[in-house]
Parts: sequence; structure tokens; C-alpha cells
Amino acid sequence: MNTKLSIGLVGGAGRLPDLHSEHHHIWIGADAGALALASAGIRMKVAVGDFDSVSEEELITIRRYADQVLVYPPEKDETDFELAIRQAEEMGAATVAVYGVTGGRLDHELINIQMLYQLLDSFEQAVIIDWQNNIRLHRPGTYRIEQDDTYRYISFLSFSEQVTGLTLTGFKYPLTDASIHWGETLSISNELVAQYGTYSFASGIVIMIKSKDV
Repeated sequence: MNTKLSIGLVGGAGRLPDLHSEHHHIWIGADAGALALASAGIRMKVAVGDFDSVSEEELITIRRYADQVLVYPPEKDETDFELAIRQAEEMGAATVAVYGVTGGRLDHELINIQMLYQLLDSFEQAVIIDWQNNIRLHRPGTYRIEQDDTYRYISFLSFSEQVTGLTLTGFKYPLTDASIHWGETLSISNELVAQYGTYSFASGIVIMIKSKDV
């Protein structure tokens, strides 16, 4: 794994943030996400997918901005997002930031968020970013988080059946050695009140969502 290589991966769903303000060594476009990159004038290392959501003319535009275009048949076992992740894994990236995989079809959005679990073993850091949210999964441990004016709210959800030992410091609503389960709202919409805070837990998988109001 290249401990410095950062990859930005763009899908074709939902509203994207300003990609020019996001900085990565390499960009990968998945299906219509490749068109989003090309339309923004951003060159990508690879464009991948079945491209069933773009026209022939738009595919020509994608080819102008991609070093390599990998076209797959629509009838396939993997989603375009999975194919793009495979490319990032083969490049040995340390971190991957994923855009354009939320805010569209709900079935695709849910499975894309669930796929963060697979990425825990493939990358040092993996995050889903859209214009309103920043989503990460964590294994047990202690983590530091800094105040960020972009995202006011910070929520901690149980991605596993149960999370134990959840402790939050520097937050408006601190917790000490708490347990949370699927469907519980105990740690929704918290806020940092210090310049930085910490969160830690002993078992389970936590999904952390930083978000802002529309």
C-alpha cells in the first residue's frame, strides 16, 4: 500500500460538492461520475462502468479526460461503484474519498454505505462525502476529531448489532462507557463544544456521520 496515495472516486448519484475544492493524487470516475469529472474539467486516471447512463457523445467527452476507459456490459455481478473500488485497491491507495454514491436510488445508497465495511480492510481511511454529509466507519479504538465549521452536527450510530463502551469528550452531550444498539437515537445530532474532541468505544462497529443543515 502506498501510504501517501489519496484517491477520489466519483459516482453518478445525488448532488456533489465542489470537486475542485477536494484534493487527491488520482481521480476515478464510475459511470456518470466520470462525466461529472469530465464536465468539471478534472482529469481522471480511470473511468469505469457500463456507461448505460451516458450518451455516446458524453462517452466521447469522458474519453478525452480519462487516461483509461474500462467499459463493462450492463449485465454484470458488480455495481459500477464496486468496479471503481477494485481499481483503487489495485492502485494501492492509502485513502479513498467517495463522492456521488448517496442521494439517488435508496437501494444503491444503502449498499454503498454498507460497502464502507469492506473498505475498512482495504484502505487506511475511507469516507463517503456528499454536499451535506461526511460518513465513516470505525473499528474499536480512540479517535480525535477537530472542530469543523462545515459540519455542525456529529452523530454516532451502531453499524453492528451493538456498540459498547462509547465515550465522547469535548461534546455538547458527553457520554461515558455507553452502549448503543441498532435503531437507537442516543448519540444523534451531537456537537463539539471544544476545539477538538475524542470518541472511543470497546466493541462493535461505529458509523460516524458529520452533517450540516440544508
